[in-house]
Amino acid sequence: MKSIKSARGVSSYGKIGRMDYGKELEQTRNFCIIAHIDHGKTTLSDRILELTKAIDPRQLKEQTLDAMDLERERGITIKSHPVTMAYTAKDGKRYRFNLIDTPGHVDFAYEVSRAMGACEGAILVVDAAQGVEAQTVANAYLAIDANLEIIPVLNKVDLPSADVPGVIHQIEDVLGIPVDPPLLISAKTGVGVPEVLEEIVRRVPPPKSEHLSGPLRALVFDSVFDVYRGVITYVRVVDGAIRAGDALKFMSTGLTTPVKEVGIFSPSQKPVDVLEPGQVGYIVGAIKDPSDIKVGDTLTSQRDGAQTPLHGFKEIHPTVFCGIYPVSTDEYNKVRAGLEKLHLNDSAFTFHAESSAALGFGFRCGFLGLLHMEVVQERLRREFQLDIINTHPAVVYRVTLKDGTVQEIDNPVLLPDPTRIETIEEPMIKARIITMSACIGDIMRLVMERRGVVDSTESLDAQRVILTCILPLNEILIDFHDTLKSISRGYASMDYEPHGYQASDIVRLDILLNGEPVDAFSCMVHRDRAVARGKQMCKALSETIPPHMFKIPVQACIGRTIIAREDIRPFRKDVTAKLYGGDVTRKQKLLKKQAEGKKRMKEFGTVNVPQSAFIAVLKGTSEDN
Repeated sequence: MKSIKSARGVSSYGKIGRMDYGKELEQTRNFCIIAHIDHGKTTLSDRILELTKAIDPRQLKEQTLDAMDLERERGITIKSHPVTMAYTAKDGKRYRFNLIDTPGHVDFAYEVSRAMGACEGAILVVDAAQGVEAQTVANAYLAIDANLEIIPVLNKVDLPSADVPGVIHQIEDVLGIPVDPPLLISAKTGVGVPEVLEEIVRRVPPPKSEHLSGPLRALVFDSVFDVYRGVITYVRVVDGAIRAGDALKFMSTGLTTPVKEVGIFSPSQKPVDVLEPGQVGYIVGAIKDPSDIKVGDTLTSQRDGAQTPLHGFKEIHPTVFCGIYPVSTDEYNKVRAGLEKLHLNDSAFTFHAESSAALGFGFRCGFLGLLHMEVVQERLRREFQLDIINTHPAVVYRVTLKDGTVQEIDNPVLLPDPTRIETIEEPMIKARIITMSACIGDIMRLVMERRGVVDSTESLDAQRVILTCILPLNEILIDFHDTLKSISRGYASMDYEPHGYQASDIVRLDILLNGEPVDAFSCMVHRDRAVARGKQMCKALSETIPPHMFKIPVQACIGRTIIAREDIRPFRKDVTAKLYGGDVTRKQKLLKKQAEGKKRMKEFGTVNVPQSAFIAVLKGTSEDN
């Protein structure tokens, strides 16, 4: 594994040395807090807010910087939140702290990297009872790439199960971060947190600026939408200054806007006269569409602006797609309104209208990942009281046609005719799984069942190992994480990153009801998994769709080849009940007449698929996988 000591390169002070940027710049510290889920990152933020008196003690509550109820309930940070604080150190100097509380999940890795681009330091929080976990490693690597000064902190040292020497050994050996001095804290009680603030002053370097007086360059690391003021852009000023009345330009899009207000977060928005180099704050312009703001973009002056943007900008695109449909067609407009409101505060989430012969009118939605998809669907149900059905999540496949044309397909219905296809490539991921040594065999078997390979193994300590695996993204979409937790008895943790595309034998699996394809059930699967998936879906449908007056065949097919079949039994009326004797031919005549009627009914009748059938198939497939 790469080491921070070798990856960091020239240190913040290094050969360049300090330059005199003035007292304000010299006494500014920009940092973020990074950690695995539930290691105490947001709780430590609360203690820092409390010690710096950035918030009234009466307003302080648990997870102060987490604005959404969903964040509090699940113990995760979904949206970045910066806050500016004043801190008087033991040397008597007064420092300005700019803290950015960042999301930790892989789905938001790009936003986290841009938030880190607004910092010079990072506090790496590690649970002293649980030790280094998957997201600890992933976030540490992001901090390496951002060239940050990393301060390791051991949290929850007051727990009986805390293993301080063992966790220090993990941090130094696996991550290559020297733990000197060891910062042992309890974020819940506040023990040891004042020493962390002193270490921030001592070890996090002040911001640097190549051109203190301009031209303006500011990094855009987030944005939110306000119904009255439009898009509020979060920025870190690198060179120059921003004042109300300035005319600014976004360098990647060329979009221009006047500045109506600038301010800082303390932690609520507080207007100021100017944002100077090194400061983190917000600007209010005249932009009304959140999709116009690109995270990682560089903001400069409209006149005589900078020619070179800040490093690291890239366009972010959804990687996971699914259809979202209202259970009742009457709620279509309500679902659209809910999606539009969510898009206003999350420009990475995309949607457009689509229709399905089985589900009616709905929307095709794109997400950054599985957690992002779960959050959006949960917010639709909770904040807008919507009853929705979501189709199978799908990834973006790269299809090369025989004429050389390359298409990106996120919906199975859009797949071209197989005779025109040369190759289909699926997205791959590089997963990092940390687990107990006793579970390594079961987890390797799970990885291989999902068409993955174990690239390498490395001992974390006497009890735990790190598995590095290459897997198709499509294979972890439904229940991989749940299965991983189950076979490891809750001890395993996983984080992953994109790993390019790989050619695979991918086919489109269709479901036929009474000979008619149902587009909502179509999915892309590997040919080796198609028969098992088809049998499962047919079985789930045959058990869920109620009987009709005629027998309904439920078939799974690839192209014109049927690979699985189940039948839904018909209602059977006893047409011979009125007979009370006589020749047997009378009974046969009635039964023959009934069979002919059912045959005509089968030709012209329609199959009604209840919403419960869609839910059962989706759940059943996830269990089967």
